[in-house]
Amino acid sequence: MIRFEEFSKNFGRQRAVEGLTLAVETGEVVALLGPNGSGKTTCLKAAAGLVRPASGRVLVGAPGVPVRPAAEPEARKVLSYLPQRVSFPEALTGREVLDFYRKLRGVAASRVDEALRLASLNGSAARTVGTYSGGMVQRLGLAVAVLPDAPVLLLDEPTAALDPDGLCAFYGLVEARRRAGETVLFTSHQLGDVEQLAGRIAILVDGQLVALLSAGELATRLAERGVMRVRIPVRPEGLLDTVRALAPEASWIGDELVVPGPARRRPVVLDALRGAGARIAGLTAQEGRLEELYRELVGEHS
Repeated sequence: MIRFEEFSKNFGRQRAVEGLTLAVETGEVVALLGPNGSGKTTCLKAAAGLVRPASGRVLVGAPGVPVRPAAEPEARKVLSYLPQRVSFPEALTGREVLDFYRKLRGVAASRVDEALRLASLNGSAARTVGTYSGGMVQRLGLAVAVLPDAPVLLLDEPTAALDPDGLCAFYGLVEARRRAGETVLFTSHQLGDVEQLAGRIAILVDGQLVALLSAGELATRLAERGVMRVRIPVRPEGLLDTVRALAPEASWIGDELVVPGPARRRPVVLDALRGAGARIAGLTAQEGRLEELYRELVGEHS
């Protein structure tokens, strides 16, 4: 488990995180979301013991292991951390990189092959890192992170540079950790990653926790901000009033009828358009964007 208790951190005069209280329980997968500069990486570094709080505490523990401040060496033994950007000596092979790190962590040699397989690199282990693509280097970082059988896994933007093979490997890894009852805290800008993996989502804005939602709650809030655009070259009389009875925010922009609101409203609106004799010449739909939700949350908490 990971526990932030009124955690705050400044870098000079720049506030990174302020008063964060958040618990990630054993066996839980939690995603940290937020705009760039919102404090996500600082939180992960604090949980990894790489950043010390200016105030408050960050604690880490696991089944059978006492909860300790994250900076203590005993706390670090229960976790593994994948930073946002990874790099390795280009002259070493993938296997040599993993062998180096497994010796640092005191891991059995047999774990190297398993980590290569989990990261879908078992066919490229003998190649030097200098011949790897960006996605392969990111997968190698993922393999390093899973070398120790650590019950707490911290992943900073793990899918940012992953290719399809890497994405498949990552999803499988997190799901396996979830089934094993282990704890995963990761950051991402990819909503698909969050919906696929996270049980809860913590949203940070300007270093403050502004929302804590389930994946379903986040999807609902974004769906509520969706927009359907219907191109209707000829407007039947009274059509806008008919639609506004179902979607009060509807409006015309040129020959497009713009209908904000959740996806579940759209079939009813389309039926009403057809019933009113409207000829639909085009249709597009867009779900709400995280950036818009961030701005709304900033407004709610300012």
